Amino acid sequence: MKTKYLLPLAIIALLAIANSTFAQDGQWAKDHPRRAEVNGRLQNQNARIDNKEANGKMSPAEASKLHKEDHSIRKEERNMASKDNGHITKRDQNRLNRQENHVSRQIRRH
Repeated sequence: MKTKYLLPLAIIALLAIANSTFAQDGQWAKDHPRRAEVNGRLQNQNARIDNKEANGKMSPAEASKLHKEDHSIRKEERNMASKDNGHITKRDQNRLNRQENHVSRQIRRH
């Protein structure tokens, strides 16, 4: 009698686990808190660069150089995420933040 109830429960549990695993490859991975933090900083820095260039505080060449550095960081973030099932590790996040801090200081100097 117990096996009559245990088998359906086991199947439901396996389906729930499989469903949550597939969900991680979708929207969850894109909105992972570490990735969101890194990408939010990159968006903010791009806006700061554009603002400085528009106000004449930064030349187009300097802005282009900084945009390329930001693009390189974003590319590295995507590469890191692809290796870890759509998210980045705490160590990856720290590494990317150090790179973003460097670009941020360059933006501030202009």
